[in-house]
Amino acid sequence: MKDLIDYLVKALVDDPDAVNINEVPGEEATTYEIRVASADLGKVIGKQGKIANALRVVAKAAAMREKKRVYLEIIP
Repeated sequence: MKDLIDYLVKALVDDPDAVNINEVPGEEATTYEIRVASADLGKVIGKQGKIANALRVVAKAAAMREKKRVYLEIIP
């Protein structure tokens, strides 16, 4: 799952080396904290959060195949 999110986020940004994804396991769900360069933050969020929501939809769809729950947090 982390590899999928990493691949998608790195394809969106100008500085893929600055992408850092931290996996925080929980009791019911896993949270992925996404950190990018401040200049790329708008590209990952998108207008009105549409890109961020699309990333969440893809991650949740992939997690459903494994019967897991995931959350994505974009941290500035």
